[in-house]
Amino acid sequence: MNIAEKLILGLDVGGTKTALVLGSQRGEIQWRMQFLTRPERGFKIVFAELATNIATALRSAQKTVAAISVSIGGPLDVLKGVIKSPPNLPGWTNVPLKKLLAERFTLPVYIEHDGNAGALAEFYFGAGKGFRNIIFITMGTGFGAGLILDGRLYRGTSDTAGEIGHIRIAEDGPLCYGKAGSLEGYGSGTGIAKLAQMMYPAIWNAPATVIDIYNAYKDGSAEARAVFGRAGFYLGRGLAMLADTLNPERIILGGIGMRLGDALLAPAKRVFYEEALPQAAEVCEIVPAQLGEAIGDIASLCAAFDQGKLLAI
Repeated sequence: MNIAEKLILGLDVGGTKTALVLGSQRGEIQWRMQFLTRPERGFKIVFAELATNIATALRSAQKTVAAISVSIGGPLDVLKGVIKSPPNLPGWTNVPLKKLLAERFTLPVYIEHDGNAGALAEFYFGAGKGFRNIIFITMGTGFGAGLILDGRLYRGTSDTAGEIGHIRIAEDGPLCYGKAGSLEGYGSGTGIAKLAQMMYPAIWNAPATVIDIYNAYKDGSAEARAVFGRAGFYLGRGLAMLADTLNPERIILGGIGMRLGDALLAPAKRVFYEEALPQAAEVCEIVPAQLGEAIGDIASLCAAFDQGKLLAI
């Protein structure tokens, strides 16, 4: 069978939802389902539901499935496939996910940090195609990055390259990723919701989400505009740090960076151009992910493309 005729089973495991897709080795999605992760149930229960849905996916496949490919939040040991307590998956500590999946389904399994997987997806098929130096930023429940440098994915010495959400960008701020004032506290959906609750507790309380803040922004709320202004200020500082350090051609924003751009990106870009070296800023575009809402699905296939050399384009 020709390599291009085989399928990849992609798993996009997030703190809110987990999606399963069957995709071609050209990145075309042919089947999809999802379920709520609800990680508070504990890993064993979530894994049992995941395994049931994987079995359904394999039965649904019309062609040979060549591998299972996973996109999941870090920190993790990529090549061993061990999950090491991602902040959006509490309790998932030293979980040998690759081993468990390989034993259960007797298929090759490849696991990648979701930021890296998103970077690969945009590099192969989206806004990073044709560039050699890009940074892709995940902006959802958490906040992280994937780095393509000189045309290759860069993971670092211990697979933690791109954990930019952990950087302390301010002396104080929402408590995210284990510290107050982290970039995740100002750039993730979770962090921005917490920021609104800190700034205006009489308006927004714990159940409020970043979408609630954004809806208020669209309705003309001065308080919501102030929340996004402060978040954008620190996001812009963080982007300037990345540009000065890595000198990319493009910084590509996923998640709320592409969905709420009108509220968040204007203040972020203003600060970016004030803070970054002119030589770095003038060659760096800040753009939304070109793959849009499909990026998570396509990214879930990319560990197999990069590690398993299963890309057929």
